[in-house]
Amino acid sequence: MLELTPAGTTPSRKGPAEYFSGNVRLDVISESRPPSQVFAARVTFEPGARTAWHTHPVGQILHVLSGCGLIALRGEAPRVIRPGDSIWIEPGVEHWHGAGPETGMCHIAIQDVRDGSGADWLEHVTDEDYLTPPA
Repeated sequence: MLELTPAGTTPSRKGPAEYFSGNVRLDVISESRPPSQVFAARVTFEPGARTAWHTHPVGQILHVLSGCGLIALRGEAPRVIRPGDSIWIEPGVEHWHGAGPETGMCHIAIQDVRDGSGADWLEHVTDEDYLTPPA
């Protein structure tokens, strides 16, 4: 069976304040549907917006579509990410990602869902961690 979701028919969601700082919009590309466990979304961050620290039980792929953003692993300085960059985050690695302080950023996020969850959320990223000069 083929299932087509026509463009513009899936409502955008606001990124929940428990998991994001600043203005973030989620546009779901695909919910996980058994037997598949893949979830994908286009995530749009306004300048300064970012995720909280988090991990993924099966890892995550990010593909930057537009803008200029940042990603950081726990204990490391943020790295700049740009359109066309693809990033693989290993399972269980604590990290955050989002827009730059003065630039928005949009990426596609793809992850497997395990036991109903694609991410394990931790504390919010401090301004000190966010504003550390990029590596």
